[in-house]
Amino acid sequence: MNRLKQDESSDDLPGRVKITVKETLRSARRLVVAVVGGTLLLIGGVMMVGPGPAMVVIPLALAILAAEFAWARRLLRRVKAQLPEQLGGRQKESEVADDRGKGQRDAAKMDRH
Repeated sequence: MNRLKQDESSDDLPGRVKITVKETLRSARRLVVAVVGGTLLLIGGVMMVGPGPAMVVIPLALAILAAEFAWARRLLRRVKAQLPEQLGGRQKESEVADDRGKGQRDAAKMDRH
């Protein structure tokens, strides 16, 4: 036991202790990502039936979970592919409004010259 304490105080830790520290840190990171991402995912699910921006929170939760979990990366890709279709009508309306504003700005510039 004294030897382990001596090794911990030095920079030259045995390989087994180094691996254990790495594994512990990796597990801790994975746990934090799972808790934070899972909580946001649950909140997003509640927002689907209640008030709130579920279409923002759910992809954010999946992005957090995708940092550690392959299933979340796959699901995030699918959500990214479907999101423009879901927001398609809204985007077109905003593009039309932008085009109208641009046309009005161009007309104002023409009047100045």
